[in-house]
Amino acid sequence: MKKKILVICGPTGIGKTGFAIKLASLFSGEIVGADSMQIYKKMDIGTAKPDIDEQKMASHHLIDIVEPDEDFDAGKYIEFADKAISDISKRGKLPIVAGGTGLYIRALLYGLFQSRKSDAEIILKLNKELEEFGNDYLYKKLTKLDPSLAEKLHPNDSFRVINALEVYESTGIVKSVQVKKHDFKDDRYSSLKLALYLPREILYDRINKRVDRMMEQGFLNEVKELLNMGYSNKLKAMQSIGYKHICDYFNNITDYDETLRFLKRDTRRFAKRQFTWFKKEKNIIWLKPTEIEKASQLVVNFLKPDICHKKI
Repeated sequence: MKKKILVICGPTGIGKTGFAIKLASLFSGEIVGADSMQIYKKMDIGTAKPDIDEQKMASHHLIDIVEPDEDFDAGKYIEFADKAISDISKRGKLPIVAGGTGLYIRALLYGLFQSRKSDAEIILKLNKELEEFGNDYLYKKLTKLDPSLAEKLHPNDSFRVINALEVYESTGIVKSVQVKKHDFKDDRYSSLKLALYLPREILYDRINKRVDRMMEQGFLNEVKELLNMGYSNKLKAMQSIGYKHICDYFNNITDYDETLRFLKRDTRRFAKRQFTWFKKEKNIIWLKPTEIEKASQLVVNFLKPDICHKKI
């Protein structure tokens, strides 16, 4: 029988961590992170990583597992997550996969789309274009060729943008079409998928306040320390939302007020893209972050007779 796992997903800033911790306490669960940034060590404030108190309330896996300059992708995520889920299940606990990186969750549940080996010459050519013309140039090129895929990517995610362009230049078929042909019917796990939502204006207000809180917690110093340790602002991790914005501030590309404004705007846009992604996923149940009792009953029905439910 396939292992049962609970999945908690949704956009950034909506309260996935707190929601997952509450369910972990009710169902003897342990949390397996599904966040492409929280895997990095030394990157805490900008990734909204669970703090010490939150990690005491529930065991967390797949946070702080690689250095900021180490390569990490969905394939490696599956490898690490499978091991964590297996260990949690063997100890009679409930694995709770929680995070907002839709690609990681999809890959874990259904397997990873496997394409042919990349063309090194094309990759080299595209990287030269990146150096000469910048992220926006390549992203606009991808938007014209494969708009559905481009919509899911951040313009600064040069790694995935180059990968998508290489697929097209090598095969003549855009990557989104190739991915659709991939068979996702054979689920790797038996899963209950809960996605969190809030009215847009409420979520955006939460995001704005979270950015202010991150700055108060010392986000500027966190990025400065990373740069002082020798981590380049060109690294994939340092090109993510938040870290890129602070690097631009240190490089005098933006002033402080502009940095805050752009960071809030881009985080809101990122949340919108996450909503779009998860709305396309199958068999997801949407809940508000306050609907713990409803979520609890859904988990009880899903787990019967595996785990006894504590009283809320």
